[in-house]
Amino acid sequence: MTVAIIGAGIGGLTAALSLHAAGIPCQVFESVREPKALGTGINLLPHAVRELTELGLGEALAEAAIPAAEMVHYDRFGGRIWGAPRGLAAGYHWPQYSIHRGELQLILLNAVRERLGPSAVRTGMRLERFSQRGKSVQIQFRNRIDDRVEEFKAGVLVGADGIHSTVRAQLHPREGGTLWNGIYMWRGVTEGVPFLTGRTMIVAGSNRRAKFVAYPISRQAEKQGRAAINWVAEVRFDINTPYEKDSWNRQGRVESVLPHFGDWRFDWLDIPALITGAPAIFEYPMIDRDPLPFWGSKRVTLLGDAAHPMYPVGSNGGSQAILDARVLAWELARKTDPMEALVAYEEARRPATTALVLSAREMGPERVLATVAERAPNGFQRIEDVLSAEELAALAGNYKKLTGTDVETLNSRPSWTVNLMVSPRVNPQHLPTLEENTP
Repeated sequence: MTVAIIGAGIGGLTAALSLHAAGIPCQVFESVREPKALGTGINLLPHAVRELTELGLGEALAEAAIPAAEMVHYDRFGGRIWGAPRGLAAGYHWPQYSIHRGELQLILLNAVRERLGPSAVRTGMRLERFSQRGKSVQIQFRNRIDDRVEEFKAGVLVGADGIHSTVRAQLHPREGGTLWNGIYMWRGVTEGVPFLTGRTMIVAGSNRRAKFVAYPISRQAEKQGRAAINWVAEVRFDINTPYEKDSWNRQGRVESVLPHFGDWRFDWLDIPALITGAPAIFEYPMIDRDPLPFWGSKRVTLLGDAAHPMYPVGSNGGSQAILDARVLAWELARKTDPMEALVAYEEARRPATTALVLSAREMGPERVLATVAERAPNGFQRIEDVLSAEELAALAGNYKKLTGTDVETLNSRPSWTVNLMVSPRVNPQHLPTLEENTP
């Protein structure tokens, strides 16, 4: 059985590494002709870092990423509202990492090519359609390099092709489009001086109107006494405002975002300087999709944003894709019938991710943060004069709900790493290689 993975993003590449580690051959197909280190920053929560560490990527992550020490909320004047330790400081056995999304993708891509072979990821291959016949999935691609149609036969097809997934569209042809909540986001990475602890993630304001998130993402910059600061500026508009509905990685303009944050200067961080200092700005609508009643059918399933796109509240999108990949490989290795394995995978992951999608829509801490803005529109001296102990406790509780995994549960959970000597799918005397299943 060869597994065909559509999409060489974080989820698709992690799936390839996980399947290979479980002795299951796979092939990744990516529409982009040449993968590049694009995008801005991303947070990997401890439950995702655990999985990448068990895949042997712990050292590479430690060399590239910043282990987040704390997350702190401020009002739009820089007054501290609430904070909490993150990762190791919170008691997890694994850190929370902040890293450039493109750098993470290249770490995964290089690992796939080193372990599975240079042909493990076929680029420039745009999925057109698929069909299921008996014990196989027939897949048709358009080779974007020479415009040829190519076909591939696999035992399982995994759609890891993002929020605008072609696999999802064929599985769910009557589904509507993406859903916008009225918030526009601008993102950038600006080199600057480290702020606060140098490993702090800050959230200022509230996206009931405007919110700003910033955190460092580069270990190399830190070693040089500098900080590569990833920032996200969020502004809420009227829901009827026209917008670029399906834009992704669209170039943004300083003139569009700066007026909303022009006087947000704190003693420890100059937000207008971050915005104007970014070499490039990207803009995105904050969109998701309604949770699906089912992901896949027979030998086809979905993974990551193709299955459960969610608002970036709680830093969980990429992390959940990694968990999907690990559980998928775990179930395929444990069961002799691939269709039974995909059912078990969906039963394990769909309810959990559906809950997270819905929790993200509630905006978690935003109600409490909006209360601060309403009660203290000109700032405050002591947060205790603005929020009660119960309201502050609710803020902490909302974050626990958004992350989805508490310390004790993660630290004590058995590993999803497959033991090849006992897996019913694998003959340890002969692990199939990719070349044996590549047409």
